[in-house]
Parts: sequence; C-alpha cells; structure tokens
Amino acid sequence: MAAGAPRVFVSHLAGVPVFDPNGDQVGRVRDLVAMLRVGRRPPRLLGLVVEVISRRRIFLPMTRVTGIESGQVITTGVLNVRRFEQRPTERLVLGELLDRRVRLVESGEEVTVLDVAIQQLPARRDWEIDKVFVRRGKGGALRRKGETLTLEWSAVTGFSLEEHGQGAENLLATFEQLRPADLANVLHHLSPKRRAEVAAALDDDRLADVLEELPDDDQVEILGKLKEERAADVLEAMDPDDAADLLSELPEADKERLLTLMRPDDAADVRRLMAYEERTAGGLMTTEPIVLRPDATVADALARVRQQDLSPALAAQVYVCRPPDETPTGKYLGTVHFQRLLRDPPFALVSSIVDSDLPPLSPDTPLRTVTQHLAAYNMVAAPVVDEGGSLLGAVTVDDVLDHLLPDDWRETEFEESAHG
Repeated sequence: MAAGAPRVFVSHLAGVPVFDPNGDQVGRVRDLVAMLRVGRRPPRLLGLVVEVISRRRIFLPMTRVTGIESGQVITTGVLNVRRFEQRPTERLVLGELLDRRVRLVESGEEVTVLDVAIQQLPARRDWEIDKVFVRRGKGGALRRKGETLTLEWSAVTGFSLEEHGQGAENLLATFEQLRPADLANVLHHLSPKRRAEVAAALDDDRLADVLEELPDDDQVEILGKLKEERAADVLEAMDPDDAADLLSELPEADKERLLTLMRPDDAADVRRLMAYEERTAGGLMTTEPIVLRPDATVADALARVRQQDLSPALAAQVYVCRPPDETPTGKYLGTVHFQRLLRDPPFALVSSIVDSDLPPLSPDTPLRTVTQHLAAYNMVAAPVVDEGGSLLGAVTVDDVLDHLLPDDWRETEFEESAHG
C-alpha cells in the first residue's frame, strides 16, 4: 500500500487470497501478527498468517507484502513454508484482539472491540494498528444496540503492555528504537538466561541484525539456544558473509545440519563464501550487491538504491552486468556511482554512464591489498570478479574494518560503554 493510502480494517482481510507477482494464488490470510508496545503506542504489525494450498499455516512478513487492495494481498513471491509458530511477544489480531473488553481512557467506560485498522507508515515499510472500532454496551443483546465508535489506539486501554513486569516483551518494547549495535550491547550485558529469552522473542530480521553486531562467543551461544529451524531462518535473514562467519565458528556437524535446513539458494551463497580464505576479498565480500542489467535506467537504479535494508556502503554504487543478474552474474561491465545517478536524467541507461576503468578485485586478493584498493580509489565498496569476468559480490568498507580491528574489539567497546 502506498504512503497516504486509506487504512484497512482487519476483518476485511480474513480469508482474502494471497497472490505472487505472477498472479498465482499461494494461499489465504487466516490472521495477522502484531507486537504490542509499552504504554499507548500503536502496535507494530509484523506479518500475516497465511494458509497455503497444503493447509499449512506459514508466516508472511509485512516486508514481503507489496500490496493490499481490492480484496487481495500481493507478495514478493518469496515465501518461507515452515509452519507458523507464535512467539511470546506476538499477538494474533483476529484471534486475540477482537471481541475483547477494553476501557475508554477518557471515561473508563468498558467497550467491546469489533475491529482494528492497519495503515502503512509514510515513507517506510512498517505497518501499525492505528484505529480501534468499538461498541458500547456489555455484549449479548445489548451489544447490538450499543453505539459504535472508531477511536485512536491511544484512546483505549486494556491492550498495551504495562510499564512494570519482567517479561521479555517489556524489555523488547523498551529497547525497540535502539539501533542493532546498541541492542547488541544490551544483550551482551544480560545474563545468559535473559539473553536467550530476549533473543527467542525477537523477530528473525531483528535478531539477524543484532547477531551481526555481537562478539563471536555471544553469536554462537544465542544460535545454539534456538530451535534448529529457527536458527536456520535467522541465518537466512543475515547478510551471507556474516552468516558464513558465524557458521565457521560451529562444529562441522552443526554447520552442515543448519545449512541443510536453510533455503537452497541462501545455503549456496553461504557455502560459496565459506570456500574462500577468511582474510581475502572472497571471504570478506557480500553476495548481495545491487546488480542491474545494461538496459536498466537511472530511475531503476535509484529505486534499488532507496531500499531501506541496504547498508550505506552497498547503496553507494550499483554494478552493471549481463544476465543472469544474481551473483555469480554474467559478464561484469562496470560500476555506476550514486553521485553519477543523481546527475543524469532518469531515462538514461546505466550502460551509458558505467565506469569501466575502475579495476575489480579478484576473490583471492588479500585483506591488505583490499584495504589499499579502497583507500587508493576513495571507495566504500569494490566489486569482486572471477577469472571468467562474472561478478561474485562486493567488499564493503565496514567488513574490511571488522577484520582490521583487534579480534576482541566488540567486547572492548561494550566494556568501555558499560563503564564510560
């Protein structure tokens, strides 16, 4: 749904079909999953529970929903078919929030929740429950005669988390606005038991982001306490290079078991990275840079650069390659820098503005040479190309810094922040 689009009442979503981008139906919506927050802040909508053709119920994150319109839901087409399991901090909207009794903040009057509305936040992919449709009266026959009201979420009480309490959901809500590195600092200083509780309650994408910021020992400990299928989901959500680094810390049997549980495409990327020496361009690179075909336009490139999940280093440039446009690609043609995209008209082809003079790195380039390359050309990322001319990935400056700093730099940083 585009920013500014009308809100959707969740009762209208129950049972609606879910389609992939090709127009094929993949299932039907059976519920919505939300996370309550401290105080009166509107809940964040995490995703949908979708019943697929086999009658299995799976979780579809809102980040993979591209449209909700005309009685249908459109997805990116990428579905994880593992069975949905509700987590401690999650609430089923249809199953748990509707038909419950809450109170009006202003008067204290008790009302019944008939429906809630969701809306996408402007300029973001996040969704919230922002309105509550209630009926006055005490249910039964009176319920039909009572006045109905549509209210802001903050106008009712009885949903949201209390400020006190020791549940993981309260802690998560308190630290929801923290950057992954800051939340990693919090987790590092928790007891192992509390750390496991919070990690288990985080959604996959958030936990993946936090794991990437934790010391190796903490990563291994947290991953080891997750169910194996959940651990595989989190590894899939991590950047492939970070997942490869984490798996390399595990015993061989555990590593293979988790790789087998991962989606084949994700596992293949990670296995490819693990085949390179750690302190080389191949071992440092990510396999998910922005790749465009020669006939893509500047407008296409800018749309890709604007993706929220991209790191600033990966968003600084795009790589132009012949098909296929997933790594390893067809022939690598060159790089287009972000500043050049801003200077040229939207209809210009990226092939007409490509920088083909900048030499790429080979996958066996040692770390020292990679560092010198980035410094010499004032780059924050560099393409990695094999002998056949295919783009394998890109090395970013943040990954280089991780390997130039002492091995215990994260622990040292956390300790200094704790005593600073």
